[in-house]
Amino acid sequence: MADKKKVGLGRGIGALIPTSAVPSERPIDVFFSGNGENGKKPESAQELVQVDGLRFGELDVTAIQPNAAQPRKVFEAEPFAELVHSVKEFGVLQPIVVRELSPGKYELIMGERRLRASKEAGLKKIPAVIRETSDDNMLRDALLENIHRANLNPLEEASAYQQLLSDFGITQDQLAEKIGRSRPQITNTIRLLKLPISVQQKVAAGVLSAGHARAILSAPDASRMEYFANKVINEGLSVRSLEELVGMDKPVATAGKATITQGARKDSLKVIAEQLGDRLNTKVSINLGKKKGQLVIDFATVADLNRILKELGQEIKY
Repeated sequence: MADKKKVGLGRGIGALIPTSAVPSERPIDVFFSGNGENGKKPESAQELVQVDGLRFGELDVTAIQPNAAQPRKVFEAEPFAELVHSVKEFGVLQPIVVRELSPGKYELIMGERRLRASKEAGLKKIPAVIRETSDDNMLRDALLENIHRANLNPLEEASAYQQLLSDFGITQDQLAEKIGRSRPQITNTIRLLKLPISVQQKVAAGVLSAGHARAILSAPDASRMEYFANKVINEGLSVRSLEELVGMDKPVATAGKATITQGARKDSLKVIAEQLGDRLNTKVSINLGKKKGQLVIDFATVADLNRILKELGQEIKY
C-alpha cells in the first residue's frame, strides 16, 4: 500500500467530487480527517452527488504538459519562492485542473504556478481534477449542489469557494444565491486563506474558530497573527476579547505635533463598521447625519438573520 502524503489544508473543489462510483465516498483529507471519532462519518455529512465530467485523483507531475494558451509566462520570483516553500511544507492546497489527452497523458487547464511549484519542490505527484466535458453550466451546477452536501471545515470551505470563483467562472452572486449566504459572508470566508499557514492549521483542526480567525486577520503582520492565535488557544479568549486586543495592537505613532486629519470621523465609523461586519460575518454600514445616525446590517436569508441575531445574543427567531 502506498504511503499517504499530506495534500494540504484545503482540497479546493476536490472536496466536492466523489473519488469512486459510490456517491457517499468523499475524497480523503489526509491532513485533517473529516471523520468523527472511531472513523464514523459526521452526522452533518450528506452523500455527494456524482459530478459527471469530472474526476479527482493524484497524477504524476511528468505526465502533465503545460497549456500552450497559458497567457502568463513570467512569475514573480519572491511570491513563487513562497509558494514552493508552502508546497514543500504542506503540499498543494488546491488541486490543479487538467484534461486527458491520451491514456496517462494530460494537458494543464488551470494551476500553472501550482504545477511549477510542485516540480520545484520535488513532488512526484500532484492532486488534480480531471475534466472530461466542456459543458461549463453542468459542472457549475453539480459542484454548487455538492457544497450543501460536503461536510467542510472553514478552510476547506474557503478553498472550495476560491477555486469555484477562479477556475470555474462562478460569480460571487451565483455562489451566494445557491448556498443562501450574503456576498460579504463569502468574501469573509475566502479571507481566511490570507492567514499564515500555521494559523490555518489551527482553524482546520478546529482549535481556532472562524470568528477568532477573522478577528486575527486585523493584526498588522503574520507574526502578530500567530501570536494572537496561540493566545486564544492558551487563554481561551472570546472573539470579542480578541477583537479588543487586536484593535489595541497598533504600531506606536512617532511623537510629534498633533494634526487634524480630514474625514477622521468618517474613517473611524468605517473601521467600526468593518469590525462589526467581521464579527457578524456580513456587511455592516454606519451613516451619520446631522441629527441622527443609521446602522445597517445586511442578511441574505431568514436563516442568516437568525444566525446574526444569535451572534448578537438574541434567541428570538423570525
